[in-house]
Amino acid sequence: MKKFFNSISGWGNPGRALLCGILFSSTVPALAQQDHAPAYPLITHNPYFSIWSTTDKLNESTTTHWTGKSQSLLGVLKVDGEYYRFMGQAAPHYKTVLSAADETPYTCKYSFTAPTAGWEKATYADQDWKTGKAPFSDNENTTGTRWTSREVWVRRTFTLSELPKSPLLLRLFHDDDVEVYLNGKQIYASGGANGDLQIFELSDAAASTLKTGENVLALHCTNTGGLASLDAGLSVKVEDKTNEAIKLAKQTAVSVHATQTIYSFKCGAVNLNVTFTSPLLITDIKTLANPVSYISYEVKANDNKTHAVDIYQGISTDAAVNTPAQEVKAETYTAGGIKIMKAGTTEQPVLKKRGDDLRIDWGYLYVASPTYNARQYITTEDEAINSYLSTPGTNATVVGKQLMLNTLLPFGRVSKNGAEKHIAVGYDDIYSVQYFKTNLRPWWRDTKGATMDGVLAASLKNYLTVTAACRNADVKIYLGAYQAGGEKYARLCVLAYRQSISAHQLVKSPQGELLFLSKENFSNGSINTVDVTYPSAPLYLLYNPELLKGMLNGIFYYSESGKWAKPFAAHDLGTYPLANGQTYGEDMPVEECGNMVILAGAIVVAQKDPAYAKKHWKTLTTWTNYLAEAGFDPGNQLCTDDFAGHLAHNANLSIKAIVAIGAYAKMAAMLGDTKTAAKYSALAKDLATKWIAKDDAGDHYALVFDNKNTWSQKYNMVWDKVLGLNLFPQYVYDKEIKYYLGKQESFGLPLDSRKTYTKSDWIIWTATMATDRKDFDALVKPVYKYAQETASRVPLSDWHETTNGKMVGFQARSVVGGYFMKALKDKMTGKK
Repeated sequence: MKKFFNSISGWGNPGRALLCGILFSSTVPALAQQDHAPAYPLITHNPYFSIWSTTDKLNESTTTHWTGKSQSLLGVLKVDGEYYRFMGQAAPHYKTVLSAADETPYTCKYSFTAPTAGWEKATYADQDWKTGKAPFSDNENTTGTRWTSREVWVRRTFTLSELPKSPLLLRLFHDDDVEVYLNGKQIYASGGANGDLQIFELSDAAASTLKTGENVLALHCTNTGGLASLDAGLSVKVEDKTNEAIKLAKQTAVSVHATQTIYSFKCGAVNLNVTFTSPLLITDIKTLANPVSYISYEVKANDNKTHAVDIYQGISTDAAVNTPAQEVKAETYTAGGIKIMKAGTTEQPVLKKRGDDLRIDWGYLYVASPTYNARQYITTEDEAINSYLSTPGTNATVVGKQLMLNTLLPFGRVSKNGAEKHIAVGYDDIYSVQYFKTNLRPWWRDTKGATMDGVLAASLKNYLTVTAACRNADVKIYLGAYQAGGEKYARLCVLAYRQSISAHQLVKSPQGELLFLSKENFSNGSINTVDVTYPSAPLYLLYNPELLKGMLNGIFYYSESGKWAKPFAAHDLGTYPLANGQTYGEDMPVEECGNMVILAGAIVVAQKDPAYAKKHWKTLTTWTNYLAEAGFDPGNQLCTDDFAGHLAHNANLSIKAIVAIGAYAKMAAMLGDTKTAAKYSALAKDLATKWIAKDDAGDHYALVFDNKNTWSQKYNMVWDKVLGLNLFPQYVYDKEIKYYLGKQESFGLPLDSRKTYTKSDWIIWTATMATDRKDFDALVKPVYKYAQETASRVPLSDWHETTNGKMVGFQARSVVGGYFMKALKDKMTGKK
């Protein structure tokens, strides 16, 4: 208790008082903070405005967007002339040897048909090849050469007057398999796609092929399926020249809470607390939609003396670009009594890109400070720290690349009584998504006359109130999860909270409905994927079902408007941020119908109001009838675990259909339609009885109906308990749980008998079906071990290997909201 209290208590901050009362009135025996994470959330609002630290110490690495691209936050504290870096590292910088197309458009020779032998050699005669611009892509809007064949061969001739002095690096974007040659020698090869231009170090032997005079870079790329892209260049890394006079602050603690991440440091004679607050208050949509985070700094002397203190905070304009090569305009100004810096690309390609591994390159990044003699100025990232150490600039407007928005906060003389200052960091994306060809503004702009300057001013004015509400929410969320599942479970829920919410964007549809649209992060980039909504749902059902409605509304509209004419639910609404209709290549009929019907049922049960079901009853009836016809013994369909491939006779998918039919019957009963309720309730119970007989494999139930030597997690069955449907008798659950406990690996229960990888959200759902708390704990403990020990330093991955704890795929996804399933079940069933 003391450790937790110290991690959140301030020095003379009146906003802490509310939390103190909550802490000491609690009967919970231990309220420990989560002090380790695969990655640490710093600024988290939506899929584009999302900055993380991927090391345990804040000053051990460059902060990044959740995709891993640099979005540098730099912090330095000065004490009596001594400098201590407490936040971030300078982002790596590169000097171009041969530009890729993101920097400078270039032309090259290419062929879509297989060339003769020796095509990669410098002496090869390529005069019969076509000439075109890079990049090569099948994107119809590409600015380079359209590539729609299976293979492409590219030759690029360039001349160097001198050789680079630093080790040579390859910048490469390949989708899919690639071979790269320099002057006839293969320098790189890789299977699959890498999603974006990435840096690859080349061996000395490969780099030695480079020469003064004429060189040829040759590439061969094969599109094995899906998207197709190819672009390449050469670079060298620029040595970091940051002043060696800066010492490293000693980090003494870190704690992650639902809405805050708090770091503590010792900087010589001064202690420093740095708090990142993203006020994602799930029960308060207005605050949740506010696109502003706070960075707070609390300092106090640790030696009973007074010291001259100031803090430097740098925030890179890389947070406003997709690639560092994009030109940015930054400016400083004063408005509403506060100091503001603003930065965005000069191009402003609003909603022009869609896809997964992308960052926003339209709209504007803002940094604002109250009027306590703060100094703001703009430099390049390279110049930022040295400028602070010498003479901070006074630049009002700067145009360039990789700029830094610098804020200097003077604290004056600081004693043991301490002092606090804070800044606000916000993002105005102008238009957030396109929804069936209509560009939608962010939710906060729905207020007439709303401006970013006004939002920043109000955020700073309300700082104490908002941060106190965040601390209150942090305690409530932790305590709720603790009471449901104990300390390890509560810590997992805390890790999941901000990640899940910030994988969505909040907007209002042209029809006036709330839309809470997810991005399928590091999966395929879809927007509003139904089988991403499904696992995410418990968090929102538990705290604010209106947000879950916002995740379903667009899918209902898609069908009810006639834009989607099939008798089952769509998979998605498009590829983020363009929600113009499904772009996923294959339907999941049973999966998505089951998801939509179950979640609609969960909403009306949670709210004790059938109005939402009544509004969509015709559509729900169509989907339920599809399940009644095709759901019990599904054909060779994909389910939400599509990464595992097609599966016929999927017993877990069958459960989803049965539970959905039961949920439909419950909604009918709540609507007063007793005849329909009786019909579908009887059908669901009959199918459940048939399922038990058909899937029984002795000491467990099988993965598929036609192979008793298989097994799988039957996580879909949890809704039978959550919704009180009573379709499956208790012995079915008991048999499965007992079997699962014998199948666990070090880092969790495998998804099924085909592989040793798992989905952590499904494990929590499976554990929630246990009636014995010891069994629940036994299933949750390895998931917590994974979160603590994984070597994959990315925002929590939900798909990991149970034998070694490493990420298999996916990161930063909203589905970890499913961790709240145990807390939801307890609430829905009235368990205290």
